[in-house]
Amino acid sequence: MADKATRLTQRDIARLAKVSQTTVSLVLNNRSDATARIPAETRDRVLRVIRETGYQADPLARRMTQQRNQILGVFTYESVFPSASGDFYHPFLAGIEDCAERLGWDLLLFTSAPVAEGRRRIFHENNRLRIADGCLLLGREIPSGELARLIAEEYPFVSVGRRDDAGGPVPYVGADYASATRTVVGQARALGHRRIAYAGLGSGAESSADRMRGFRDAAGARAPHVPTTDRSPGEVLDDLLGRRITAAFVEDRADAIALYAAAAGRGIDVPGDLSVITLGDATRPAASDLDFSGFHVPRRAMGLRAVELLEAILSGTAPSSSSAQQVLLPCDLTDGITLTPPSKGA
Repeated sequence: MADKATRLTQRDIARLAKVSQTTVSLVLNNRSDATARIPAETRDRVLRVIRETGYQADPLARRMTQQRNQILGVFTYESVFPSASGDFYHPFLAGIEDCAERLGWDLLLFTSAPVAEGRRRIFHENNRLRIADGCLLLGREIPSGELARLIAEEYPFVSVGRRDDAGGPVPYVGADYASATRTVVGQARALGHRRIAYAGLGSGAESSADRMRGFRDAAGARAPHVPTTDRSPGEVLDDLLGRRITAAFVEDRADAIALYAAAAGRGIDVPGDLSVITLGDATRPAASDLDFSGFHVPRRAMGLRAVELLEAILSGTAPSSSSAQQVLLPCDLTDGITLTPPSKGA
């Protein structure tokens, strides 16, 4: 067999199978109008050589001839690929699967990527990107260098979540966190809340920055930001109470659940003494039946629309404008029971 360090071509496969290059091309592309004229023994021999050599057709060559494998790759930058129904990423995957099935695509989950410096990398020595016609990217933070390389190599991909700073426009389907956050802050202010605070990261990933931007637009530059990283729920609660905050807008629902438990443990009523509004869903396991006020991320819809966008890019039917390939979906607002007018004298 050929040296694995050398990329095989259809000509190599034809030589090893003792057939013409045209025959290899017809077998690879499963041309029903032509393969019927290829003897079954010949076709089986070509497929056996392909399996034994690990041959992968060049996606650029396939696109040039409008031929595709009908395979979409899915890659997550999380260290463990999500599978549980309660996992933050499960609804994204459900939407991806639903749309792929409807369009007749197969999904290839890229799970072999190694972890380097605490983060998985899509580009590594044995990456299998070429097997798929295009790829969907999942993850809170995606390295800008990898996005830039995908753009430079003209590999078709769509990010599930807004991305920037990649040296070029990134096609994405994200959530409109800024608008949703502005809306719920406006609701709290309409109820009479004036001492309000943002609790969470507020920076770093685009999703955090967008929430903070929406908060600042509605609350003003002087509204306090209360960090939650490396702090216990009790410490966050102490910070909020020390500032006499009446409404806390919590970036991660898991932090809101922990904050509620800390308040309950001290006899502090939510929402009577402190309204707690969630700006999305829990990104880590956190069980609670409490109906929080705030909004949910349209995760299933984002996964579905991302597949539709990638399919349009692959088929050449996507809008040519890069901005038209950047979609933000509205978040799902929830009234909940954790936002009420501030108590008298607060």
